[in-house]
Amino acid sequence: MASLRFILCCVLVNCACATIVSHDGRAITIDGHRRVLLSGSIHYPRSTPEMWPNLIKKGKEGGLDAIETYVFWNAHEPTCRQYDFSGKLDLIRFLKTIQDEGLYGVLRIGPYACAEWNYGGFPVWLHNMPGMVFRTTNKAYMDEMQNFTTMIVDMVKKEKLFASQGGPIILAQIENEYGNIMGPYGEAGKSYIKWCANMAQALDVGVPWIMCQQNDAPQPMLNTCNGFYCDNFTPNNPNTPKMWTENWTGWFKQWGGKNPHRTTEDVAFSVARFFQRGGTFNNYYMYHGGTNFDRTAGGPYITTSYDYDAPLDEYGNLNQPKYGHLKQLHDVLHSMEKTLTYGNISTIDFGNSASATIYTTQEGSSCFFGNGNENSDAAISFRGESYVVPAWSVTILPDCKTEAYNTAKITTQTSMMVKKSNEAEEDPSTLKWSWRPENMDNFLLRGKGESTNTQLFDQKVVSNDQSDYLWYMTTVKFRKRDPFLGKNMSLRVNSTAHVLRVFVNGKHIGNQHAENGKFHYIFEKDAKFKSGRNVISLLSITVGLQNYGAFFESVPVGITGPISIIGRNGDETIVKDLSSHKWSYKTGLNGFENKLFKTESPSKWSFQSVPLNRTMTWYKTTFKAPLGNDPVVVDLLGLGKGTAWVNGNNIGRYWPAFISSSDGCSAKCNYRGAYYAEKCQTNCGEPTQRWYHVPRSFLITEGDNTLVLFEEMGGNPSLVNFQTTIAGSVCANVYEKNVIELSCDRKTISAIKFASFGNPDGNCGSFVKGTCEGSKNAVDILTKECVGKEKCSIDVTAEKFGVPYCSGAARRLAIEAIC
Repeated sequence: MASLRFILCCVLVNCACATIVSHDGRAITIDGHRRVLLSGSIHYPRSTPEMWPNLIKKGKEGGLDAIETYVFWNAHEPTCRQYDFSGKLDLIRFLKTIQDEGLYGVLRIGPYACAEWNYGGFPVWLHNMPGMVFRTTNKAYMDEMQNFTTMIVDMVKKEKLFASQGGPIILAQIENEYGNIMGPYGEAGKSYIKWCANMAQALDVGVPWIMCQQNDAPQPMLNTCNGFYCDNFTPNNPNTPKMWTENWTGWFKQWGGKNPHRTTEDVAFSVARFFQRGGTFNNYYMYHGGTNFDRTAGGPYITTSYDYDAPLDEYGNLNQPKYGHLKQLHDVLHSMEKTLTYGNISTIDFGNSASATIYTTQEGSSCFFGNGNENSDAAISFRGESYVVPAWSVTILPDCKTEAYNTAKITTQTSMMVKKSNEAEEDPSTLKWSWRPENMDNFLLRGKGESTNTQLFDQKVVSNDQSDYLWYMTTVKFRKRDPFLGKNMSLRVNSTAHVLRVFVNGKHIGNQHAENGKFHYIFEKDAKFKSGRNVISLLSITVGLQNYGAFFESVPVGITGPISIIGRNGDETIVKDLSSHKWSYKTGLNGFENKLFKTESPSKWSFQSVPLNRTMTWYKTTFKAPLGNDPVVVDLLGLGKGTAWVNGNNIGRYWPAFISSSDGCSAKCNYRGAYYAEKCQTNCGEPTQRWYHVPRSFLITEGDNTLVLFEEMGGNPSLVNFQTTIAGSVCANVYEKNVIELSCDRKTISAIKFASFGNPDGNCGSFVKGTCEGSKNAVDILTKECVGKEKCSIDVTAEKFGVPYCSGAARRLAIEAIC
């Protein structure tokens, strides 16, 4: 029978044996077998092709079955009918890398992505088409959406990458979180969702289509859940399995914001409770967040780092203990796959938010003990045995007898990451800089642009998002005896520019940026005007376009007015409205057009009198690539705001001058209780982002590398330096009768800084001995077993470390090892 099936497959799909993917109310089934599926989001443009194999391999080693990615329309079709699938946009190469690692793929075509990506993944030229309205029953939009979706499907089919063709992709997604915002679209929104389902189904990909956050998803679409918790989610059809397409492992960061952190214990709790309550597919958003290179960050104000506190950090390092604790959970869930997907389900309510869920088959049973109480542990008696389930945790017993895992009991190491100076440089803190000013004479003195109009336009309409920068320029003439000239005068601008720089007759009179999420503000500063011709030049700067919400494409950005000159003399005020003046527009800056960021740029640079804190200035230096293979970062502390390039590669916007508020952080973080984005924040009173990722593939190992900065606000480049990010130390705080493995990630353990078995106190980096301790010297034992090795495993037992006489408290081993 097997040989017959293989022959049939060869005939049908050119010798790549098709995988049959279907579903019922319990699970996704693959070749007739119900599956427990753990998936993780890795977005291919947020890393580099050279990073993909390692990231995907770490996902597999972490217990994932599948890798999920969005497809970003504006990255692939930046100009209508002009496509780009090169470099880090090589979707097919990414999908084949998943296949090479033996994992499944989940392809979220959308093509609306959100994802904190610029404009939600939509190209701005789409918005500028006549009669266009996004994500509703609008023919212009639906034609373009269908064109792009069909093109992606055809590309994937051509390479035989759907499971029905023998490829890795087991699920595809159309639209994205539309149910969250569809209310304002009314009946047109409902019709649109039905059209999306019919259009997707007609593409005949041979695998199920999903729609996340869409409770009215038409059949045969599978509606799924996104959020911090999805255990209470119920699909809209009894034949749809309980699926979680976005389990948010952390949160994104915005300029001016703090570092978000979702605890390992809470992520594990959310997953275990989801599977306790009948879930069978969980996707982590994100598993690796990565970097918003170039101008891909959305927003407004999404940072260049998209670390997301994911199990793999921005640079691809293991984020321990999150990675390791979830790996252990995945191993336990996979061991119970048949019971979870075929077993009969029964529950016991113990009261006070404690419960047991029992999955039973003829072969045996598996149990979850859940405790949703935030404050108190639960003492449970079950089948003649007693168990204690810590507050806000789930205990898993694959045989309903022995605890194999508890979400609140971490038995994996914590890695303390540090930045290491660039040893390839003799003096890594002193780079030799050259500079040149941004040439703005045409705009500041002559007001000369590319187009003119007697109307103020939204920046998207004029620039087509080809640049963050758009000049708005006009001239105003005053007669010698004009009554305006005898008054105190100011310029008032109603602005939706994310950042605004204002010049009058070539003189910079002020700048302003949006704060606290308020992207509509009024700029007003004193200005000196003269008789005759005056030039007003306004530079509007975007920092990522809106990526979420109903009708988000129409959220204004730029300068839509009114713009006025205000004259005051005592109680008298005269307003001169300039909104209908003849305005001249220019997209971009000269330095960008002349490609000053290119290594081979012929433009002249000066090494003399390199200025500090000078606005609108270009800086350039060379540096040696840091030795080894550790991830590279550049420390831009001291700079204001701008863009950075390494060897011509745009590593993203920088803004270290934007300091987060000093309140809202806490030294301690309680994992118990529902998570929200403002919980457990750190980095108060510090730059929102100081370090910026430089992928190794951007560097040359022999000779000099080039760093170019465009500085808008003014800063001090002399502080810039390159570093590597490594594990500086690893820690553990593990209960007795567990095994802990310590690893310095391909480096040797050099010393044991702290070790105590008993009731030690404190956290990683600040452990202290408690009131009792084992009779044997824990430091000596661990030095012998671990120092000089890349990894070591330790049985945490009283026999090994000596019996500590601790009254009442469970005994633990706390360790800090230096890498």
